Amino acid sequence: MSASGREGPRRTAGWFTGRVPDDAPLALADLTERVEAVSALYARKFAVARDADWFALKLTEEVGELMQAFLVATGRTRPRAVATETSDGATAVPDGAGAALADEVADVLAHLLLLARSQGVDVEAAVRRKWLAWEADLGPAPEGGTVSG
Repeated sequence: MSASGREGPRRTAGWFTGRVPDDAPLALADLTERVEAVSALYARKFAVARDADWFALKLTEEVGELMQAFLVATGRTRPRAVATETSDGATAVPDGAGAALADEVADVLAHLLLLARSQGVDVEAAVRRKWLAWEADLGPAPEGGTVSG
C-alpha cells in the first residue's frame, strides 16, 4: 500500500509536467492521473472544492450532458443547432452532433475515473473481477477477430 492507504503507487496531481503526444497509448492508471492533474488545475482556477460529493455530483451532471448529446446525435430531441429537413421529410442531425457526443463520452469517462480515484477504487481490478471473469464462458475467439455480443 502507498502512503495514502490505497493499493499500488499513486502520484499527486503535480507529477505531470508536460504534454504527451496526442497519439501516445493511454494506460488506465496514467490516464487517471493525467485527468486528475487537469481536474486539480480546474479546481484551482475556478475555486472549486472537490470532495466526495463533488466527484459524484459532477459525474451525474456529465451523464446528463451525455444523454442530451446522444438524443441530438440520434435525432430524438430538438437539436440545439439549426436542423434541416431531408428529401424524405426527416430532420437531419446537425453537423457536429457526433463530435459533441464523443466529447461528452470523454467527460463521463474522465469524471468516472476521478470519482473512482477519490474513493480508492482500483478500476482495473474491479473490471477484471466484475467483467473479465466472464471471458472464460465466451469460448475461443473466432479466427482473426474478437468475440462480440
